[in-house]
Amino acid sequence: MLMQAARTQLIVIDVQEKLLPAMRNPDDLSAKVLTLVAGARRLGVPIIVTEQYPRGLGRSIAPLVEAVGNDARIFEKMAFSAAREADCAGHVAAISRAANRPQLVICGIESHVCVLQSALDFKASGYDVFVVADAVSSRTDQSIDIATQRMEAAEISLVTTEMVLFEWLERAGSEDFRVLSKLIR
Repeated sequence: MLMQAARTQLIVIDVQEKLLPAMRNPDDLSAKVLTLVAGARRLGVPIIVTEQYPRGLGRSIAPLVEAVGNDARIFEKMAFSAAREADCAGHVAAISRAANRPQLVICGIESHVCVLQSALDFKASGYDVFVVADAVSSRTDQSIDIATQRMEAAEISLVTTEMVLFEWLERAGSEDFRVLSKLIR
């Protein structure tokens, strides 16, 4: 199944001030997340951002807040899974129903905790879930690898940032293609 911009929501999980520096390859991770956000904004894909216990872990990183602007809803959460926070899950469901957007593209941190649990729960709720493998991270490679294995076993699609953008674009030659292809060069 291909991801379609008109049927997708982007969920950015917990890319926060105090969490990001502890992740594997934090600069690459933040760059990929920001690329996905730019693509989503350009193509009109709704963006949801979560923050795990922001009082202790800080808010979303400043470049992410700037990148999403007023085009995203930011949800604070205590549950590790975004799908187990009523406000966030209700917002995702409302968008899915109102705009026929059952595809969820998920990125963020940590792969083996909040990303994994959110992906599993949203999948169990009937969504088509795609986790962006090059836009998720954890503190250790082992945690990333094992989370990836669990997602694959649960039939969650693993994709890359480029896969997301090019599937959302569908074709070359448009102004959207010209703008977004520059983001991945």
